[in-house]
Amino acid sequence: MRYDYITNHMASRKKKSDFPDKKVPWYLKLRDKYRLVILDEDTFEERISFRLSRLNVFVITGMLAIIFIFLTSYIIAFTPLKEYIPGFSDTDVQEELYELQIRADSLERAFVSKDLYISNMRNILMGEVGQEIESAPAADTNAHQKYTRISIRKSKEDSILREEFEKSNRYSLNAGEKKDNKAVSTIGIPSFFTPAKGIITNRFNAATRHYGVDIVASKNEAIKAVYDGTVIFSEWSSTTGHVVAVQHINNVISVYKHNSVILRKQGSHVKAGESIAIIGESGEYTTGPHLHFELWINGNPVNPENYVIF
Repeated sequence: MRYDYITNHMASRKKKSDFPDKKVPWYLKLRDKYRLVILDEDTFEERISFRLSRLNVFVITGMLAIIFIFLTSYIIAFTPLKEYIPGFSDTDVQEELYELQIRADSLERAFVSKDLYISNMRNILMGEVGQEIESAPAADTNAHQKYTRISIRKSKEDSILREEFEKSNRYSLNAGEKKDNKAVSTIGIPSFFTPAKGIITNRFNAATRHYGVDIVASKNEAIKAVYDGTVIFSEWSSTTGHVVAVQHINNVISVYKHNSVILRKQGSHVKAGESIAIIGESGEYTTGPHLHFELWINGNPVNPENYVIF
């Protein structure tokens, strides 16, 4: 009798142990309670204990993961530590690179302009026509639209001034004269100084590549700068002898050839009317003591007689 009870009891226990969780749903097991106990290894005394469940472990782990992701994103976005992460760079470095790129572009344009300037100087000394130097950007063509609302009316004082000016010039002997200042106004130079007093024996002729005027003057006549500027060339040339070139404002260059003596070195600043050389007949292309004077604007030769009174 006792043997049968024990046998039946053992069979029932074995049957439950083989399928302990078959009838219990998995989501109900999330709330099963567990205890996490920390014991002293020597005395087995309980130090700390926690009551846990699977659901609590999942919630705490998820919250810690979210906090970790938030902190990582904050460090990457708002702290300098992101510089050490591959794929991220410092914003200051990007700004410096942008500034360096702008400077490099400006230097490139300056070098191109300088190369063209030197090429034009070489062409001037060789008696050839140069290329036009790139000028500053043109003004905005739509800028006049900003001033369409401005109305200009003559005031009473302006009318009185106009009437007085007309009366003062009514009997003037020079009232009918018209001065051609169009050429001068285009280069921004009011007037040029006469380089040398003498007689013009050979005039400007682009067809024969004679890009200046030949002035015959007295011996040892001083050659003067036609306007304020800087001496950019003061050397000897086998064809044109001692040559002086002066750079003026607004891409204007004056050239003085066949000199006997040069009085100013390259890089010197000269004033209008200041002596820069002595007239002579140096060079292979000379036909006697004279000054060959050229005037170049924006890399192109112009007739000096349109700008200088000889």
